[in-house]
Amino acid sequence: MITINLRPGLKRKRAGSPLAGVGEQLRAAGARVKDPLLLAAAASWVAVVGVLGYGWVHNATTLARLEPQLEQVRAEHKRFKGFLLQKKHQELIRDSLLSQIGVIRGVDGERYIWPHVLDEVARALPAYTWLTAMATIADPDSGSSKAPAAADKSAKDDKDKSAKPAPDTTADPRTVAFQIDGRTVDIQAYTKFLRQLEASPWVTDVTPIAAQTVVDKERPVTAFTLRATFKRADSAYIHTAPLSQSVR
Repeated sequence: MITINLRPGLKRKRAGSPLAGVGEQLRAAGARVKDPLLLAAAASWVAVVGVLGYGWVHNATTLARLEPQLEQVRAEHKRFKGFLLQKKHQELIRDSLLSQIGVIRGVDGERYIWPHVLDEVARALPAYTWLTAMATIADPDSGSSKAPAAADKSAKDDKDKSAKPAPDTTADPRTVAFQIDGRTVDIQAYTKFLRQLEASPWVTDVTPIAAQTVVDKERPVTAFTLRATFKRADSAYIHTAPLSQSVR
């Protein structure tokens, strides 16, 4: 474009700043506004907008900073959830095994009692002493009148007279009361048998019932009757051994 200066004596004025008019308009508007309440309301709105803007920026910054921690917590939660599920599964397996072991122990509770009884009695039996009868009897605490077939008739009659109704109790299946009838050619062997039987950790309540002299094959011998109770010994006296062992 070609500009022609029709007044060559005057210098051209520089173009002013575009914001200069806006500033003048604002100053003019401020001069026109004379109400202080309107100014306070405008300032309040400006403050509210500033606070809301600051809160939004702060919350956005905090959220951006917490998102990695949230992902980490979610990963930990997932890992621990799997661990707890695995632990619960193992506990179910453990409870099942314990239940099966309890059933097996209940079945085998009385299976190996008499081998223990016979082993302890044979170990305590001295020389020149032999047994004629051995049988289980009822628990003395139960008051039952049941007696073994080999018991003396007089002792059986006395027990029948003193019999009482058995209380409703459940005895330990690992505790067995038994009676032994035997003979010996030496009264000292009888007392030795009592002491050795009492020393056994598997036998308790050894009680002599009767001891009298009888004739066996034209020889005087001492016939005796005693009672005892078998109970499970302390774990310190229990020794396990394999059922089979390879021989090289």
